Amino acid sequence: MTDKLTKPGLAKPDLPRPRLIPWPPLIYIAAIAISIALGLFYPLPWIGDLLGDLLFAAGFVVLFAVAALWFTAIRTMIRAKTTMNPNGVPDHLVTSGPFGVTRNPMYLANTLLLIGVAFVSGIVWFLPLALIAAFATQKVAIESEEKVLFAKFGKKYRDYTKRVRRWI
Repeated sequence: MTDKLTKPGLAKPDLPRPRLIPWPPLIYIAAIAISIALGLFYPLPWIGDLLGDLLFAAGFVVLFAVAALWFTAIRTMIRAKTTMNPNGVPDHLVTSGPFGVTRNPMYLANTLLLIGVAFVSGIVWFLPLALIAAFATQKVAIESEEKVLFAKFGKKYRDYTKRVRRWI
């Protein structure tokens, strides 16, 4: 069997098929919407005074880290000439840059975005929804993406998973 794909971005017949719906962005958008709605209709108490001010400042640091993580992950994938589509089959296994620290830097950035917004806005609901969104992303996206990566890259991917954790 040849290692070339018939069309760019399409899986070989023996590879698990990626999902059709781009779940990760939808999961995080839903988490944001639910957090805001719950914050409006069922607000939870927030830490005030000095600790609240520290968390507010920390939130901006987290949001800056999110932007840096997104930028470096996207730049690394573009340089590797591989797809950024969560449903696409990657052309290359990217293990450098932020992918040398976490196998899912963009999903980690999305989760940190919710945490940073919680600290800045004082809407506590963002915190549990960040964890729920991360768990849902792992179940509906990451685990199937990992099957595709293992099927395509085999031992190279298995060695990478031994060196680099899924999240952090």
